[in-house]
Amino acid sequence: MPGRSFVTARWLALLVPGALMAGALGSQYLGGLYPCEMCHWQRWPHYAAILLALLAFVLPARAPRGVLVALAAFAVLTSGAIGVFHAGVEYHWWPGITACSSTVAAGGDPLAAIMHAPIVRCDVPQWSFAGISLAGFNALFSLGGGIAILALMAARRR
Repeated sequence: MPGRSFVTARWLALLVPGALMAGALGSQYLGGLYPCEMCHWQRWPHYAAILLALLAFVLPARAPRGVLVALAAFAVLTSGAIGVFHAGVEYHWWPGITACSSTVAAGGDPLAAIMHAPIVRCDVPQWSFAGISLAGFNALFSLGGGIAILALMAARRR
């Protein structure tokens, strides 16, 4: 039977990226905040972390579930690192490495869709609270969550 710290780490490995992706997708589809290219970069590690954490739940006890949880933690930390970079671009601490991106709906007249699609800049936050953008919040929660998962995994080894 897995120890209490491992069970908690496994749940965190699923819930941290799951909650962050729920917030990101909710802000996109319910709040109308279109993601820029770097926002998408932050999402991919979360998708990987969710998949790895789900595998850690469904694989048998003799499988290397701890490795999967640790990999999920590193994926969450990766998203946090990308979030730090993206927030730095938004605060103009350093230049970004992407051009502006646009979201174009499929179907109909492609040229009209392109001309009416919103332009989403990576260097301008679409929303912020207390001076922290969504990229900044992703960095804070991802780095904090990833460190917490790894700390619980380390406690498991004691």
